[in-house]
Amino acid sequence: MPDAVRSALRMALHTVFPPRCICCGAAVSTDYGLCGPCWRETSFISGAVCDCCGLPLPGDEAGTVLCDDCLASPRPWARGRAAFLYAGTGRKLVLQLKHADRLDLVPPLALMLARAAEPILRPKMLVAPVPLHRLRLVRRKFNQSAMLAQGLARERGLACVPDLFVRTRPTAAMEGMTRGERRTNLEGAIAVTPKHLDRIKGKHLLLIDDVLTSGSTLEATAEAALAAGASKVSVAVLARVARDG
Repeated sequence: MPDAVRSALRMALHTVFPPRCICCGAAVSTDYGLCGPCWRETSFISGAVCDCCGLPLPGDEAGTVLCDDCLASPRPWARGRAAFLYAGTGRKLVLQLKHADRLDLVPPLALMLARAAEPILRPKMLVAPVPLHRLRLVRRKFNQSAMLAQGLARERGLACVPDLFVRTRPTAAMEGMTRGERRTNLEGAIAVTPKHLDRIKGKHLLLIDDVLTSGSTLEATAEAALAAGASKVSVAVLARVARDG
């Protein structure tokens, strides 16, 4: 379709259905945009960040820097990025996607994720989400991390395998658990789907999740990938929980 025709159709559509803020529904000037107040309450991550977990760091260091946690307890993955902090508008968007069936949020959030992950993306990366157990998938109806992974892969022309990993058993909800308790809860719970064992060998994998808190789920998934023969693992998450203080 010619660009002029596409533009005319978009203008006609906006006349009938004006663009709305993806968070609060207020009128905005562009599709998939945020209104002024929602934008100001979104803590986009930029500047100096931990190269491994995406945590914002003080200063404007341009080189490779790691946060104290990643220095003290090295991660099984190589590099990581996050789009925004899990607070304010960012938290509202994640919860709307996760629990309110807001599949319309997938395209704009996947684009935000792709932009944040740009420094760690590499050609021929294989993209995959952390898995949900089938019982939780039935309750949720969809895996939001898989939707984000597919959206990012489309944006950047990468291959995506939504079912690359499988939860081998249900795990307890991890809210309130310590990092050690989370690791114990996930021990042996994630594996590469048998039919994809040949596909992961020698690949640089990009793991996608919606929120990084302690990183235990990503760690368990990355360890499963490396054990199955992946050459390297990087991670990208929509939102990063910042440590207090």
